[in-house]
Amino acid sequence: MILRRLGLRPGNGRRGIAWRSAAALGLSASLMHASGAPAQSRGDLVRIAASGSAVSLNAELVRPAGPGRFPAVILMHGCGGWQPAVLHALRQLARELRDQGHVVLNLDSFGPRGLDGGVVCESFERLREAREFRTQDAFDALAHLQGLDFVDPARVFLIGQSNGGSVALKAAEAGASRRYGRGGPGFRGVVAYYPWCDALGTSRPALEAPLVIFGGARDDWVPPDGCRRFRASGAALEVRIYPRAAHSFDLLAPEHRYLGKLVGYDREATEDSRRRILDFFRTAIREG
Repeated sequence: MILRRLGLRPGNGRRGIAWRSAAALGLSASLMHASGAPAQSRGDLVRIAASGSAVSLNAELVRPAGPGRFPAVILMHGCGGWQPAVLHALRQLARELRDQGHVVLNLDSFGPRGLDGGVVCESFERLREAREFRTQDAFDALAHLQGLDFVDPARVFLIGQSNGGSVALKAAEAGASRRYGRGGPGFRGVVAYYPWCDALGTSRPALEAPLVIFGGARDDWVPPDGCRRFRASGAALEVRIYPRAAHSFDLLAPEHRYLGKLVGYDREATEDSRRRILDFFRTAIREG
């Protein structure tokens, strides 16, 4: 068991959550150090007011050189928040997207709410609540980007991992921009990495934004079977399942068990999905 290999002992209640969170954080940090992976640029720290709350969200903003107007992308983490391996992967993706001409906003929904460190992962109720308030976060971040003079307000995309991927599904759903938005254009396209597909509550979702879903056939946390059954209307849907990939396959960590579920890196799935993201964005921009 990972906790014991790290010299930690799991427990119950708050103390148990603290031990498990420390283990996950320590594992992620040690994996990055051992891999020799370079530190990623943090970008500019910005604050975004969360609708209906006193919370101000954290975000890191990176942008290409020049005056714009550029297409933009919002990145949303999974249920563990900005844990080191997650933040490293998101910063790497942000850099790649920036180099392809996109403004990127890497959004932290959990840190300002005191929910980082994996506590949301351990509760179905907290996961459900997070999907709701984070969908609003996504549209608050969209409005923030649409107000920047170097961003094209009609070409903003969303990418979410895990719980953030479930948020991405909800953000692509028909009516989402009316429910959560502020009157501007909705998302030009949405990408969901290993989401919980039952978050939509139907196998025949109506979409207002084109949607791409990436999953792993070996994912035993949120198996992709529900995604395979989707038959969407209103906008294009693509579902790609990688046969050797588990959950969190785009994080630079060897396969291991986290909260009893298989997670870990798959190079082929990561590299292929990132190529497909760029193709998806180019097509959406061209057709828009």
